[in-house]
Amino acid sequence: MLQPKLLKVIPIDNHKLELHYVTGEKKLFDVTPYIAGTWFGELRDPSYFRTVRLLPDGHHIEWPNEQDLAPHELYELSHPIERTTPCP
Repeated sequence: MLQPKLLKVIPIDNHKLELHYVTGEKKLFDVTPYIAGTWFGELRDPSYFRTVRLLPDGHHIEWPNEQDLAPHELYELSHPIERTTPCP
């Protein structure tokens, strides 16, 4: 299943990401379970964590050293915060 496109990703405290989707959904994703390993270990540094960016395809996010999370994980494992009016 294809997840809706992301409009933006906002890093917030405690290794969480606020995700804004074109559907109007706003969700919260907790990265904490991922940062125990070596590949995601850099994300423990709050300054580095805040460097997350949305890729041009609107489905993927990544950090400067190419750590990324699958779009289906972001969408399916996040929790709704609120819903706004969907974008056209």
